[in-house]
Amino acid sequence: MPHTATLPSAARVATWFHALSDETRVEIITMLSHGERCVCELMDVVGAAQSRLSFHLKALRDAGLVTDRRDGRWMYYSVNRDALDEMNAFLQAVRPGKHAGCCDAGCC
Repeated sequence: MPHTATLPSAARVATWFHALSDETRVEIITMLSHGERCVCELMDVVGAAQSRLSFHLKALRDAGLVTDRRDGRWMYYSVNRDALDEMNAFLQAVRPGKHAGCCDAGCC
């Protein structure tokens, strides 16, 4: 069985990296890596208006990188650890070096 059979689709990987192609979204992920945050906390740290922050959070949610939950009138956001683990597995699988099923010609 080829090694690439376990990799996520190119479209999925592109969605992750597209979501992380904005500095604000990278800041949000970094903040959330320390634990769940209320949208009001994110607004303060990121310095973005609620409408702009909502746009960024939607991009991260659509990519599957963050999850949300409502508590009363507040929304709380968290990193989706499973998605980050899947990203990490992808990155490890595509690291240069010997790959399963690769030729012995020394190309990798």
